[in-house]
Amino acid sequence: MTAGNTHDVARLFEEAPCGLLVTREDGTIVRANATFCRWAGVTESDLVGQRRLQDMFTMGARIFHQTHWAPLLRMQGSVAEIKVDIVHADGTRIPLLMNAVRRTHDSGVQHEVAVFIAKDRAKYESELLRARQQAEDSLASERAAQASLALAQAHLRKAAEDRAHFAEQMVGIVSHDLRNPLSTIMVATEALLLGQHDARQLKLLQFIMRASERSTRLIADLLDFTLARVGQGVHVAPQPIDLHDVMSHAVSELELAFPGRRLTYRHEGDGACIADPDRMTQLLGNLVANAMAYGSADTPVEVMTSGDAQAFRLAVRNRGTPIADSVLATMFEPMTRGYDLPESARSVGLGLFIVRGIAAAHGGQVDVTSSAAGVTTFTATFPRTGV
Repeated sequence: MTAGNTHDVARLFEEAPCGLLVTREDGTIVRANATFCRWAGVTESDLVGQRRLQDMFTMGARIFHQTHWAPLLRMQGSVAEIKVDIVHADGTRIPLLMNAVRRTHDSGVQHEVAVFIAKDRAKYESELLRARQQAEDSLASERAAQASLALAQAHLRKAAEDRAHFAEQMVGIVSHDLRNPLSTIMVATEALLLGQHDARQLKLLQFIMRASERSTRLIADLLDFTLARVGQGVHVAPQPIDLHDVMSHAVSELELAFPGRRLTYRHEGDGACIADPDRMTQLLGNLVANAMAYGSADTPVEVMTSGDAQAFRLAVRNRGTPIADSVLATMFEPMTRGYDLPESARSVGLGLFIVRGIAAAHGGQVDVTSSAAGVTTFTATFPRTGV
């Protein structure tokens, strides 16, 4: 090797872009380049033969050197990318990455060490850890907020359920207690109708009777609604009946309840079935009342019953304004109406809900269709032999 090359090698060692050290097996420094000395704020004479490399480490790095670095070097002959902090001459800490190789020479074992400043990496790792901690804190806060929200929603649901249950109980109590005075009014009115009256008095008595009957039906719907909402369902007492005969009598009574409106009835097939006659009459009354309220006054409301070997059906049809699909989807929910009605024709919106409950109690179902021409048909279908 020429003198020029020797100079270049020495300069490369001293001014390498990394710190280079040679130590004995016990860590005593025997050589340190100018780069490492500059980074540590010391001179080579301060280190060579005077200090061990691990003496420059922080306490944590010394423990790591003793428990991991030294044993690994003895077992595998090298270590790589070991992150440690050394203490600068001014007392500040400098983060370093170190690689080391263990070599055996005639003079004994030496460690060749290369070190790299890791300030940017340490800063990046610190910010990464801080960001991770912030993310974990945000996640914990979000989970706590979600838990609080879920708890608040549970309290709101419980409060709503309690209010609804209380309201249902009150409706049931009030409805039940109203039946007695209404019965008295109806009995008294019937007695008065047997006497002699002029046209005006007779009209007033008939008005009282119809209003009382309507109130009685409304109370019955409220009681059924209350029982359905508290989970007891609509009570039925099925028995062998002739559906056509029961519906024929019901239609005759409904004609009196809706004077001035056309109500037609036809039937086909076998009318023998198992059903509750009072509930079937109530179901028909609710469907006819709905048809009378929403159908055109100058068109008839049609009632049809039919039966075959498996099922029997009751249908009510009216003509009027077509019902939108979005409205059809909620027709049988309580407190809903197809569209606005005159004040005199309004109800609490329980009729179709009760219809569905009666059908379900018989093991059947009720469906509704409304054509673009405005023909609306409610059809209740039941198993012939009952539930």
